[in-house]
Amino acid sequence: MEALVGRGMNRLGAIGEVAITEQIYYRWRKKYGDMGTDQLKELRRLQKENERLRKAVSDLTLGKLILAEAARGNF
Repeated sequence: MEALVGRGMNRLGAIGEVAITEQIYYRWRKKYGDMGTDQLKELRRLQKENERLRKAVSDLTLGKLILAEAARGNF
């Protein structure tokens, strides 16, 4: 998107070119506009790590519930 604007395309034309709405573009600018490339990469890495940890906690919680049921003899 920003690359298209940098090559001389107007902002509305670039928004249409990447097939997003103006609302999505401006929401994105508000949320991520001040971040540099390194910060965005770090954010994405942290989001992936958070997703991985959430899955691990979910798996462990499910395992704990299964063991609790088995310990009560409800299997």
